[in-house]
Amino acid sequence: MTRELKGSKQPIVAICYDFDKTLSPDNMQAQGYLQAIKYENQDEFWAETMDLARTHDMDSNLAWMYLMLKGARGKEIFRREMLEHYGAMVELYDGVAEWFDRIDRYGEERGIAVEHYILSSGLREMIEGTCIAGKFKRIYASSFYYDEAGVAIWPAQVVNFTDKTQYLFRISKGVLDVNDPAVNDYFEPDEIRVPFTNMVYIGDSETDIPCMKLVNTYGGYSVGVYDPDTGDKRRVLKLLDENRIGYYAPADYTEGSEMDKLIKTVIDNTADKEAKNG
Repeated sequence: MTRELKGSKQPIVAICYDFDKTLSPDNMQAQGYLQAIKYENQDEFWAETMDLARTHDMDSNLAWMYLMLKGARGKEIFRREMLEHYGAMVELYDGVAEWFDRIDRYGEERGIAVEHYILSSGLREMIEGTCIAGKFKRIYASSFYYDEAGVAIWPAQVVNFTDKTQYLFRISKGVLDVNDPAVNDYFEPDEIRVPFTNMVYIGDSETDIPCMKLVNTYGGYSVGVYDPDTGDKRRVLKLLDENRIGYYAPADYTEGSEMDKLIKTVIDNTADKEAKNG
């Protein structure tokens, strides 16, 4: 198994993002795909998902993956390329397209290597179809297994909200391969590639709570986002009250925004801490 070596020159800040309603204003499936398989609205799809999950004691992610496959019958050939095509239709919040390069440059100016990761219950193939796919060191998300003809026939990975936490440990230890059992090994403090104090988790809702709480507990930065168009802060304020997050901001990633200033402050704090520790 391939492991990431601890950086010997630059300290690392790892920024971990949920995707739906964090980088994009809506669920990825609802921005072209569901319409193509004739769901009139996404509420109908998600209601059917929950009914299927409850009826069969089924993981809800497996339920919606099954319904995506079922819905495509006779309408779409369910291939990776098809999912990437619909991924390219996914809308991003303002500033997201330019965000990663700008934050990377700021990190370089402060002597910090910035790494970006996706931790999503959505589909990796659709995220890989977006214009920002190449900005991430790893995309941890649900995905399909494809047969010899390239047609999706079975789930390959299913990432629910509690599963996401394992990837935080993978990132911290530099054990990035999803099949590497060394994520469970004991690591001495000086073997940790990215300490949790250098980690940021950005999410929007209750499904992000395990990751938010874990990062918050270990001294990192958990950030709740809300839709800047609606200005509805109820979810993030609840997360703040329950000590799930330490910060919140509108999902506006443009230069000079609250999020921009917050992440640059995290980088500044990390650089200052490293300078003090020599």
